[in-house]
Amino acid sequence: MRIVPKALPVWSMSLGCPKNRVDSERLLGSLGVPVKSVAQMGRARLVFINTCGFIAPAVRESVRAVLDAANRLARCKNKPLLAVAGCMVGRYGAQELARELPEVDLWLPTAELAHWPALLTRALHLPEPPQKAAADGNRLLSTGPSYAWLKIGEGCRHNCAFCTIPSIRGGLRSEAVPALLAEARALLARGVRELALVAQDVTAWGGDLAEKKNLPFLLEKLMGLDGLTWLRLLYLYPSGVTPELLRFIKQAGAPLLPYLDIPLQHAHPDVLARMGRPFAGDPRRVLDRVRDILPEAAVRTTFIVGYPGESEAHFDSLCRFVEESRFQHLGVFAYEAEEGTAAATLPDQASDAVKERRRATLMEIQAGISESLLETQVGRRLPVLVDAPHPDWPGLHSGRVWFQAPEVDGMTYVSGPGVAPGALVECDIVENTEYDLTALA
Repeated sequence: MRIVPKALPVWSMSLGCPKNRVDSERLLGSLGVPVKSVAQMGRARLVFINTCGFIAPAVRESVRAVLDAANRLARCKNKPLLAVAGCMVGRYGAQELARELPEVDLWLPTAELAHWPALLTRALHLPEPPQKAAADGNRLLSTGPSYAWLKIGEGCRHNCAFCTIPSIRGGLRSEAVPALLAEARALLARGVRELALVAQDVTAWGGDLAEKKNLPFLLEKLMGLDGLTWLRLLYLYPSGVTPELLRFIKQAGAPLLPYLDIPLQHAHPDVLARMGRPFAGDPRRVLDRVRDILPEAAVRTTFIVGYPGESEAHFDSLCRFVEESRFQHLGVFAYEAEEGTAAATLPDQASDAVKERRRATLMEIQAGISESLLETQVGRRLPVLVDAPHPDWPGLHSGRVWFQAPEVDGMTYVSGPGVAPGALVECDIVENTEYDLTALA
């Protein structure tokens, strides 16, 4: 008689970016035993926190999460194992953190990502997990039935002056095609409709592989998979958005969406040069290229305000650029002087008040742009991918149209026949706000 192993009760939290989320899901699905998510820490055998260490506010949030967990677990009769992983551990090191936070039972640095399952099962006194690829389809999905993140690479080959990622995650390491296809097939077999590709720079995928493949090669492989409704690209480094890539997206059509997330970070060449970013001479070139070759594209971007040396004239130039460019989606971050980065040593650091004022100003500009762009969708009939029931309104669900990426963009509130998590429903767009749509099936 086959003995079915008992499920391991786990309470987990993944902070920061979707890449962290994938790491968490892969880990919890590769322990060699079934895993059951529990809502209360006291009912868990494992409490797992995947931290972010990218910027100081993220580090503070991670520390608060660990301390809160430690305080709650101190009151437990049967204390679960507290394991802390991720970028904060990679940035500050397990030894230093262990001195500051002795309540943590196990530290999992990013440099040992491949060994996390073995380290964790050893600490839990579980049988050693089988040696197999991480992308084996056993991920403990936390995103519901409609979408999943597919991490196609680790680390970064760029050296932006403000960024800590290369020092935390290391250089570019592309995921191999067979492993990615196996993981994608397994996700689609579980009913996932949308795959969103993520990496520190998606356009860099394949450049470090022995076969020297490129992103279109991977996209062609993924597009042919059964069950894939939408394929979305996130984190496109501006210099990687080449005419060849744009023409490929245009010719490919469904399921590859004409949605481009291109973090520009600034628009003034002086600031971009100090950042060590591409297109410093003319930041409009990449946007002009997109709109010339792929005019139907929805473009998302992010900007940093209050960077060292950013004058009022530089900021005014950025505001004009946003007003003229009319991005579908835009995020704004106040600059953080991160220890260990070149930017932290630059003169002319802006005050927190200046940075916050500039962030609020730019977001106010974008709010008006977003509202006017969404107004043009009212009266149209569009497919809506349904994500989840609304927590407060029976019959209402949250979902997204094709130009809304999960978790980072606005959403579409939808109701009517056939609306259920994971369904793709043709809907009438009936209303909009600054960032969201309302639709009826």
